[in-house]
Parts: sequence; C-alpha cells; structure tokens
Amino acid sequence: MIVRNGGLDHPATAALLTAHLADMHASSPPDSVYALDLSGLATPDIAFFTAWDSDTLLGCGALRTLGTGDGEIKSMRTDPAARGRGVAQAILDHIIAFARAAGITRLLLETGTGPMFDAAHRLYARNGFVPCPPFGDYVATDFNRFLSRPL
Repeated sequence: MIVRNGGLDHPATAALLTAHLADMHASSPPDSVYALDLSGLATPDIAFFTAWDSDTLLGCGALRTLGTGDGEIKSMRTDPAARGRGVAQAILDHIIAFARAAGITRLLLETGTGPMFDAAHRLYARNGFVPCPPFGDYVATDFNRFLSRPL
C-alpha cells in the first residue's frame, strides 16, 4: 500500500467519494452532514491524499488548513473491500506527517455518531484524539462529535 498526495482527478476517487456522501446522508440528518464532494475538496486550503494497492484505490483522506496552527481532517474513507487492512491508519499517519511538516500544531475533526462511525471513533481514540468543543462554523447536535489532537 502506498499513500500519495492527490488523486482527486481519478475516476475511482469520484466513485469512492460519491459512496461516502451517500452513506453520510443515509446515516445522519441533512443538516448534520459536513462531508465534502469533489469540488469542495478541490480548494487551495485542502491537501487530498489517496491510498493505493497497485492500481486499486483503497481509501482517501484530506487535511484542511484552518490557520492559527490548526488543521482539520476531512473525508476519511476506506473502500469497503479494503477494510481491515490498515488503510485508514496509513492515511491518518500520512496526514499527521504532512501536517507536522506544514507547521500545523493541532488537528481537529468532526465526525458522526452511531454504529456506522464506531470504527472511526476507535481509530481516532487509538491515535490520541480526544473530545473537544465545536470549531469553525460547526454546530453541535446529537449526530456529530468533535475531536482534537495536538501535534
């Protein structure tokens, strides 16, 4: 497995992000879904990463630079066929290394609640993320959680 910078222009990425958005909307009320589509991820403040096994896309993730030393993890997704292979951990490790190199001193994220998000909660807890207040324009609801980790 290799994690690369970029990949938004690949058709497999478009398909993975479409499935990701569909799952987010199926699992949370519309006003609690903050997942980004391709155009939302293709902005100068976001670095996008993809994990590959040869020509097969395994997953993706992104880092939004928020300023004041903060970065936000966005769009973490593992293809269902690749789950259990350490894809999310590899992407998260890449994001953390990229963030440190960019001078980011704290990572933040918003994620959902409920069974669909249990694996994500375990991943982030294993990696030192702890609950924090909402940040940016996010609004706390029963359907989301906010986490942070210093770097």
